[in-house]
Amino acid sequence: MFRFSVFIPVIFILIPIITLAQRNVSDSVIATPWIAAHYGINGTAGDLSDRHGLFNHVGLFGGYKTKHNWVFGIEGSFMFGGDVRVSNLFENLVDSKGTITDINGDIAIVVVYSRGFHTNASVGKIIPIFGPNPNSGLYINFGAGYLLHKIRIETQNQVVPQLELDYKKGYDRLTSGINTHQFVGYAHMSNRGFVNFYTGFYMQEGFTYNRRPIFYDQPDTPVSQDMMLDIQYGVKFAWMIPIYKRKPKDFYFN
Repeated sequence: MFRFSVFIPVIFILIPIITLAQRNVSDSVIATPWIAAHYGINGTAGDLSDRHGLFNHVGLFGGYKTKHNWVFGIEGSFMFGGDVRVSNLFENLVDSKGTITDINGDIAIVVVYSRGFHTNASVGKIIPIFGPNPNSGLYINFGAGYLLHKIRIETQNQVVPQLELDYKKGYDRLTSGINTHQFVGYAHMSNRGFVNFYTGFYMQEGFTYNRRPIFYDQPDTPVSQDMMLDIQYGVKFAWMIPIYKRKPKDFYFN
């Protein structure tokens, strides 16, 4: 399970770097590395909506903003949700009483989740048509990379032989492929303090393929080898940590 606490130590380690910074954000365009922790909430469309509903995205961005307000970087997100839309997924495991039993003959509790991740290389541009300084304004970003998603199957502390180890792979709908994304929003770099962020609308397109040769719940139906279009759309917010150069010490001689 994903732990949000992974990002907290990173943020607090890097914050002191900012306090020692030398910067002229308010009156000039500066070049600086960017590190950001982001969260997004995304609806689904296309082929993805047949299997999954809402996805949450939590991840990191690392990159560099140039003196011309171009932003280059790499980002990655862990995707998670609880709206699995594949119906009758375990129908072949259900007994005459409508239950799935574990190895001891007890009624098993089987839960499913939406899981995945994506990683992209990206390029963006800040257009300072509004904001407190020339480092803030309209932020446009796009990129390409890799996307993977699947159904996570959990049997809690019970043992269900048909859903253990490699048997899960027959039900998890593992899918992966090339991914592209677009973002448009607002980037803010504060003149003073730690209020540095970007937020806006996000869209992602996955050109993916099924990676399992058979679905155990549909053993007589050939698994499609056609490319699928997996669309996600929503909003994203990122808390950004620009890393500036240390302020040089002043020396005075009499």
